Amino acid sequence: MNMQELHHIAKSYGIQPEHMYKIELIRCIQHAEGNYDCFAKASNGECDQLDCRWREDCLKASPPH
Repeated sequence: MNMQELHHIAKSYGIQPEHMYKIELIRCIQHAEGNYDCFAKASNGECDQLDCRWREDCLKASPPH
């Protein structure tokens, strides 16, 4: 998902996305949605949030260890 799309989603939740990095912005959106703000925190490529809209990007952004 590109930053323009993220800004649109963020604004729909009342989040001011300016000056936020992608990871920080997605975590704010996750929190606003009532979910864990765990983007890019998957350990060893494992995540139990199977229905998360960020899952694919999250696993790519998470550390490999």
